[in-house]
Amino acid sequence: MKTGFKGTKGFSLIELLVVISITGALMGILLPALARARALAKQVVCQSRLRQWGLAFEVYAIENNGYYPHIDGRDRQGDSKPWREIDLADWYYGWIDVLPPLMGAKPWRDYGAFQHPGPDTIYQCPIAKLRSNQKKLMRNGYFSYAMNSCLELDKNCVPPHDKPDGDNMPSFLQTAKIVKPSQTILLFEQLLQPEKGYGGTDEVSTAGQHCGSYPKAFSARHRKPGGVLGGSILFCDYHIEWRSTVWRDEWPEGLEAPFRNDLDWFPY
Repeated sequence: MKTGFKGTKGFSLIELLVVISITGALMGILLPALARARALAKQVVCQSRLRQWGLAFEVYAIENNGYYPHIDGRDRQGDSKPWREIDLADWYYGWIDVLPPLMGAKPWRDYGAFQHPGPDTIYQCPIAKLRSNQKKLMRNGYFSYAMNSCLELDKNCVPPHDKPDGDNMPSFLQTAKIVKPSQTILLFEQLLQPEKGYGGTDEVSTAGQHCGSYPKAFSARHRKPGGVLGGSILFCDYHIEWRSTVWRDEWPEGLEAPFRNDLDWFPY
């Protein structure tokens, strides 16, 4: 009595090659689509975090007679309490320190020296990363979101471009004074790669180091369908827009604070 299995016909070489070719073609279609889906998901997370910051700004203003917190924090002052009165706002009332408790997070200043909240926290855009060879930044790491410094150009800030002697504003903005809240930028995605500053034309040596900054530091890190890069912006009426750039072609090379009448950046 014979035992064993009856022979069956296997795949031919040509059939295997056809299957491999079809699988490769499907992978070539699916992998880019999956990558785009992941990128879109991270952009949605980024905008969601900006919305949460917007709610925190709104609540803070309601609880403080319509005033926003200060733009700068201890990233400007270091760990030693400042001796100048004008710098005390940075020490005590920076937005990066007074707003997080409203969202159940700890203030930035409570993180250790040269530490920073990670990409899974409210503080960071989920795709914002330092280059592998980029040196560790001042004090507490990096800021991938920045408040618009032009909202309160007080005595220790860069003056508007057309007012080199200064046009000092108060250290705290009264929101009722904002002429066009839907136009004026409150918070924006900030560069971490120095070479991509000034609308992608020049280097910003302080990229990511401060929680308040200027148009030169806007980051275009999210890619739209069609390949165009841009970033998300929170405005003073708390809506969010995606823009490819905030840099104007007519601006002079190396501009820091814009012209004083620019209501995209100045509140009044």
